[in-house]
Amino acid sequence: MTKITLGIIGGGQLGSMMASSAKELKIKTIIFSDDHIAPGQMFCDEFIFGDYNDISKIKEFTEKVDVVTFEFENIPYDALKKINEFKKVLPKPEVNKIIQNRLTEKDFINTLNIKTTEYKLIKNNNDLKKNIGLLPGILKTCTLGYDGKGQYKINNLEEIQNIKIDFNHEYILEKLVNLKKEISVIITRFEKGKYEIYEPIENEHKDQILKFSKIPADIEKKNFIEATNAAKKIAEELNYIGTLCVEFFIDNNNELYVNEVAPRVHNSGHLTINSHNISQFENHIRAVCNLEKKETKRLYNAEMINLIGDDISIYKDKKLGNNEFFFDYKKKHIKPKRKMGHFTKIYK
Repeated sequence: MTKITLGIIGGGQLGSMMASSAKELKIKTIIFSDDHIAPGQMFCDEFIFGDYNDISKIKEFTEKVDVVTFEFENIPYDALKKINEFKKVLPKPEVNKIIQNRLTEKDFINTLNIKTTEYKLIKNNNDLKKNIGLLPGILKTCTLGYDGKGQYKINNLEEIQNIKIDFNHEYILEKLVNLKKEISVIITRFEKGKYEIYEPIENEHKDQILKFSKIPADIEKKNFIEATNAAKKIAEELNYIGTLCVEFFIDNNNELYVNEVAPRVHNSGHLTINSHNISQFENHIRAVCNLEKKETKRLYNAEMINLIGDDISIYKDKKLGNNEFFFDYKKKHIKPKRKMGHFTKIYK
């Protein structure tokens, strides 16, 4: 073991895979989670269960670690800020303050002269009716929505009457683009502005949940360059440390739009475990623990399928070829629309 002990907030599949990568680098990991059956406890060296706002649990956690990272962006900003008072949190909590809210996130991206889809803040039904020019569109909660949660597709004014929307929350309405493809760029930024950038990954969603990813993406060179440059610009402006993902839309005119930013390792990057010499998880660990940056290379083309709900049952008994890899997230309960594992196939 190295002398570094890494604290990871969150014990889902991303926390599990970070802990596994840390172990390969001989780094001890302690996971702090508010889920007492979080699968991450099977992959880390120590597990602490508690509320993220519980100061006694924060102290117990931070006293045992040297640096802290997290697996998802919806941890309360105040909790991250409090943890950062005791031990450095990377990426820094201020990043989450921007990215946690879809309105501030898109405002930030637009200040960099990077395009997003058209959007407006929606606080009530009147705001919706005033912005029918953005229909067809997607109405999204400003905070806490992911994997399609808190989202409503609205095609026309009539549909607004039939949707029960809880206006105790704020929303943004995003105009739909004539979608050709969805891609993501995963980038790891190290101290002193050093980078490792994975080439764009092509993605397909089903029911607003990622279902399929492949690398390399089948896109024009123009989009390749624009996407990687945008991801680098966003990471630089945030003074980011760690792995970050930027999701993009490409429309039928090959125009590129940022959909959203994930300040963490990302589902579409799971295939890098098998396609590259260094995965997104290892690069994240190297960055936040201030270890040596190593050149990242793609060794294989790869395709990944997310195993959602009962999909996992099929693959548990599947006979795998030498170029096939099955990952079981070890979640105790199978639920519809829940990510249970993934399957990756590599090829030259």
